[in-house]
Amino acid sequence: MQLAQKYNALLDEAQRRGMPDVAGIRLCFQTLTLAADIDRDCARLLAPNGLSEGRFVLLFLLDAAADGLAPNTLAERAGVTRATVTGLLDGLEREGLVARHAEASDRRALRIRLTGKGRQLAQQVFAQHSHWIAGLYGGLSASERQQLAQLLDKVARNLGEAAL
Repeated sequence: MQLAQKYNALLDEAQRRGMPDVAGIRLCFQTLTLAADIDRDCARLLAPNGLSEGRFVLLFLLDAAADGLAPNTLAERAGVTRATVTGLLDGLEREGLVARHAEASDRRALRIRLTGKGRQLAQQVFAQHSHWIAGLYGGLSASERQQLAQLLDKVARNLGEAAL
């Protein structure tokens, strides 16, 4: 894996200073590089459809909710603020992908639903996205995938402890 120039410079400096566990530092930089590359490719895949990751997540959540979802529920499930959801919904609504509907029992409450155009786009992009993700891990056997998941979980557990 080709590391970003900044990581190579930091690795060279870590070696020059004789820092402990330069191999661990390299693994961290490899992880950061891979995450950035995946994020970049994901954005590139979504962009032709006028989608960001945030907009994609909302479409995904709404596609799974036949009766729609309240904006606060969308925010909670997407892990973003209500203000962020409002901005994302404004853009999706302008493009005719979602519609806001007043609740029959409380006209102040809203339900967000995909339009026909939104549902069609969601299904197209989900299929494309699923195929892309499968390609990322397609070269790994089931046991390698399980091992990778376990190793990532182990590093994630160490993350909180390392900060102490």
